[in-house]
Amino acid sequence: MKIYQMRDRVIGQLVADKAELHGDRTFIQFEDTRYSYLDMDVLSNRIANGLAQLGVKKGTHVAFMVDNKPEIILLYFGLGKLGAVAVPVNTAAKGELLSYYLRQSESEIVIADASLVERIAVVAPGTPKLRHVVSVRDVKARNEMPFDCALPRSDFSELLAASDARSDIEVRFSDLHALLYTSGTTGPSKGNMITHAGSLSAGLEVARTFGYCQDDVFYVCLPIFHGNALWCSVLPALIADASIALARSFSVTTFWQDIRRYGATQFNSLGAMTNFIWSRPPDPRDRDHKVRQAMVVPTPTFYRDFEERFGIRFTSLYGLADRGIVAARGPSDPPEKWASAGRACEGVEIQIVDDDDFEVPRGQPGEIVVRTMVPWLLAQGYYNMHEATAHACRNLWFHTGDRGYLDEDGYLYFLDRKKDAIRRRGENISSFEVEQIILKHPAVLDVAAFPVTSEYSEDEVMVAVVIGEGHVLCEADVIEHCSNNMAYFMVPRYVEFAAELPRTMTEKVEKYKLKQEAEKRLSTVWDREKAGIIVKR
Repeated sequence: MKIYQMRDRVIGQLVADKAELHGDRTFIQFEDTRYSYLDMDVLSNRIANGLAQLGVKKGTHVAFMVDNKPEIILLYFGLGKLGAVAVPVNTAAKGELLSYYLRQSESEIVIADASLVERIAVVAPGTPKLRHVVSVRDVKARNEMPFDCALPRSDFSELLAASDARSDIEVRFSDLHALLYTSGTTGPSKGNMITHAGSLSAGLEVARTFGYCQDDVFYVCLPIFHGNALWCSVLPALIADASIALARSFSVTTFWQDIRRYGATQFNSLGAMTNFIWSRPPDPRDRDHKVRQAMVVPTPTFYRDFEERFGIRFTSLYGLADRGIVAARGPSDPPEKWASAGRACEGVEIQIVDDDDFEVPRGQPGEIVVRTMVPWLLAQGYYNMHEATAHACRNLWFHTGDRGYLDEDGYLYFLDRKKDAIRRRGENISSFEVEQIILKHPAVLDVAAFPVTSEYSEDEVMVAVVIGEGHVLCEADVIEHCSNNMAYFMVPRYVEFAAELPRTMTEKVEKYKLKQEAEKRLSTVWDREKAGIIVKR
């Protein structure tokens, strides 16, 4: 694996170098089609030249709404070769949210799956800078119907018909590569300005820390419009001279079939994904695969049983779209640090501070703040949001909004989002810790803990629980499990069962939705105090 120096970390340069080195070696396996390293270079050249014919120049912002398929990776590469700025948009976006992304990013071109063009047409009148739509057709996509759009429109195939000559545009490591949007859980989504060096540095750090090599096959089922799949799978595979087995989305029923079919050696798992994989009935073929390790965030408490059952080693990290990859725990780190996100990445400093921004002692919780000693390594702030950037970067540190602590050896432990912390009767409660304990119950498939406002105008703990298939559970069972396994003040007062939890496409539970809906009908939600259940200290 070649280690590129900071000034050489340019997307187009890296793609071209890898094509010269590896030529016909497979880079992407997608269903029944394979793309070589050379294919990725040639096709991304064509996309760059095709977009240039549409007036895309260095610095032009180009949004795309494309589900997992090779085209989305080619777009990252092709736009990088032009020096244009990629604006990946969640394919679930529509209406006012979609309009906001396009307006706020000042995108001039949108490249979208044909089934999504209708959404673009609806919001186009409110996005004055938008001037052209490119549709990506997919014979396997559902609801793909032609739709009239007032904007000039062309087909993705026309981009691929352009010249495959390399662009002569000078692109530097410090040029913007992408605007990656936050999930907007604490306000309007913010576009994080990521340079070429920033994107590739994230990929390099992951590849180096986790020990990836050219024989690895990355199974990618998380959406590539999100930073996890881009920074922790696609770019590490490119840097490590490895290959990608690309799935349209995560499916627990086909997960292991795909893993075996493609000979995958690595995969990433977020949130409930890990619980869904773990909750499947034991199978004699559980170890019949080539996976040697998986990057799992967060690391569940049943990780040792998971590793033993499937013969897979867990790795983990702490990263965020607002900055990049901040800390990582690789296979060589001590097993006793399993619950941590690892130590600070090369060139990154981490500190834990109180509400006044003063550092707290090791082992004491506080807000996680970060900074770098290396230029261009991390995100460069929020696009067109100067006040938000200044507020987040106050007192020389970037404030993540996350709570955690550092142990004596410098390992970082994530506790919760500051906004997700629950304050009940003078005690700070981590919703993450409540969830992890409840997930240990064999009947629980998924759970979310969140605060609701009680009649005393303070927080009370509520949980929404998803029961696993074939299991039976009542509210009192949940309370008994909690009483036996957590501090009395953490035990939920309100319990509700749900068929599923509302999630973003990046697997984050939309707790604000659960909270809003629960508080509208709190008097009808099961309440352990009304049920007469007393929790002993």
